[in-house]
Amino acid sequence: MALQAVLHLPSASMESVARISSPASASSSCARSSSQSLVSFAARCQLRSTFWSSPDGDSPSFLVLPERRSGRMIMRRNATTRVVATAGGVGTPVRNTSILVVGATGTLGRQIVRRALDEGYDVRCLVRSRPAPADFLRDWGAIVVNGDLSKPETLPATLVGIHTIIDCATGRPEEPIRKVDWDGKVALIQCAKAMGIQKYVFFSIHNCEKHPEVPLMEIKRCTEKYLAESGLNFTTIRLCGFMQGLIGQYAVPILEEKSVWGTDAPTRVAYMDTQDIARLTLTALRNDKTERKALTFAGPRAWTTQEVISLCERLAGQDAKVTTVPVAVLKTTRILTRLFQWTTDVADRLAFSEVLTSDVVFSAPMTEIYGMLGVDPKDTTTLELYLQEYYSQILKKLKDLKASSKQGDYYL
Repeated sequence: MALQAVLHLPSASMESVARISSPASASSSCARSSSQSLVSFAARCQLRSTFWSSPDGDSPSFLVLPERRSGRMIMRRNATTRVVATAGGVGTPVRNTSILVVGATGTLGRQIVRRALDEGYDVRCLVRSRPAPADFLRDWGAIVVNGDLSKPETLPATLVGIHTIIDCATGRPEEPIRKVDWDGKVALIQCAKAMGIQKYVFFSIHNCEKHPEVPLMEIKRCTEKYLAESGLNFTTIRLCGFMQGLIGQYAVPILEEKSVWGTDAPTRVAYMDTQDIARLTLTALRNDKTERKALTFAGPRAWTTQEVISLCERLAGQDAKVTTVPVAVLKTTRILTRLFQWTTDVADRLAFSEVLTSDVVFSAPMTEIYGMLGVDPKDTTTLELYLQEYYSQILKKLKDLKASSKQGDYYL
């Protein structure tokens, strides 16, 4: 009887994501989700818990969930411990500074973790078991817990004592897109509802609803819809592009005199520094006006690929070796890879590349959002400044290494 008060939530029923070639069926299947009890979901996840007895010694009144510290399982009954109310009593509230970051080792996730810690949040990071442990997260002061979105049974224990989930996760390149980005997110949202999570922050893609032919963007759209209908208090943040991604794609290859890949399309992207995204996200988290809304974060200016390459050339002080790939080639390659089951995931990712190389603009006005959040637009990093700082640091290091090498040769 302890969890009978848990609400019901639609289950994951989305044939369209499996058959993403039919965008119409994707839209209808999102709305056709059948009802399922999260009580049974939690039971399937084998939620391990300990009950405190009620004052009269009868059936338990509170479900107190354990917290792991220093290799020991300990029980605490204070403001930082997750206490879930049952029919027999009222639970102790969770502190609103307790957050779980999902995808904490990623480009955006690690910046969310660092910013949240700097602002005084109690940060827990959900990470998959991996050969190289995420020690840098512990060094910063975060608590690291193992869990996997593709294994729903690992999720409930990670939500113990959590007030807010910030979901930065996405599947690895070698994984099927649906495995983490749909099945895993549905399981996490269901579990969050069952565990009484107070707020869920989800990162999506700008204009995802306009590109149903792209599996990742269609999944993002469906996840947005599923989250909005879950009953959770949520904020969806749509992003255009990360400045950090340009380092490996253009900045480093140009310095190393390697070829960089470009296209003949005039696509424009308003790249944003992930540190700015983290700062705005934490600000939005504290603002009631962002509840149950979708916000789009975009950089100060939208850039074409050629403009980015030209900027890198100027800052690096050398010309780039550009290999241009016509959009028609990408389209043909995508069609061919759809013919074979083992190359389907490649085709799905090429579909996303195809959108990024078409005549579209990934940008949005930020005036209203800056006003809502009370943030000065001048505090947002421009791409020129971001790349200038990168090149000044890396060129200084290269100069120091060169000087050190010459000095060593001189004394040999």
